[in-house]
Amino acid sequence: MKNITIVIALLLINHAAMAQVTEAEAQLKEVKTDSLSGWKRGMALGINANQTSLTNWAAGGQSSFALNTVFSGFASYKTPKLTCDNTIDLGYGFLNQEGVKYLKKTDDKIDIMSKFGREAVKNFYYAVLLNFKTQFTTGYKYPNDSTRIKISNFFAPAYLVGALGMDYKPNTYWSIFAAPLTGKLTFVTDTMFSNAGAFGVKKGEKLRQELGGYIRIVYSKYDFQKEWLKNLSLTTKLDLFSNYLEKPENVVVNWETLLIMKVNKYINVNLATQLIYDDKVKFGKDTNGDGAIDSSGPRVQFKEIFGVGITLKL
Repeated sequence: MKNITIVIALLLINHAAMAQVTEAEAQLKEVKTDSLSGWKRGMALGINANQTSLTNWAAGGQSSFALNTVFSGFASYKTPKLTCDNTIDLGYGFLNQEGVKYLKKTDDKIDIMSKFGREAVKNFYYAVLLNFKTQFTTGYKYPNDSTRIKISNFFAPAYLVGALGMDYKPNTYWSIFAAPLTGKLTFVTDTMFSNAGAFGVKKGEKLRQELGGYIRIVYSKYDFQKEWLKNLSLTTKLDLFSNYLEKPENVVVNWETLLIMKVNKYINVNLATQLIYDDKVKFGKDTNGDGAIDSSGPRVQFKEIFGVGITLKL
């Protein structure tokens, strides 16, 4: 009888313990699920500087100072059925060289995006996207050290894209958004460029309207699992737009990539690239090689910025 009592007591203790474990697991699962919902926010500020000073330097050269700043922020909201993603990317840089009359821009970017989605089926969302791009200050090209020619300005151009489509999000790293119904507005508020018909607007007009299809592919991954990659972060995004109403085969391409290698808590090495092709943005050409510009046409635009600097997470 004594042995039976002991066995029953052990069974009751084991049942109580199992119930506690099961309850604890349920709580952990609930916490994990809740941690994936609600708002998530983050901001980062990167500053890269480069300074060279030469005095009576026999090997030659030129004193200079360069500064490049990048700000990136996001705010995302998620529930089991809804997602909302908001990002802002700002960049500005300049180069000051001894003996050169003007500061020269090395970077200038304003890029704001909002996307709202509602789940259709697993990993697929009905989504609407709004994206705005322009620059902070006037842009110039420099034929020589004492001359500059204005080639762009704030809101000249500026782009506003509104798109309605489907967003495929198989995990937290990938987003593939396809929108068969997309409106694109190009603003050219500077009278000089408006009168010249720059950036695709008709001469004298300050707004160009387009209707087309849009695809946006984004991959963003931080702290890779492999030991030799754990301090690397990679973000790349590709935007493609085709105007249904005019030369739909001429797809506008914008591809941006940012690679960051963290050295320690504050110091990082980063590489940023951007490739653009837009057949409405014309560049002067010398077709016969005589040194004179005799025609204009679209070209592939490419920008690369490499730096070592300070990153502050806010």
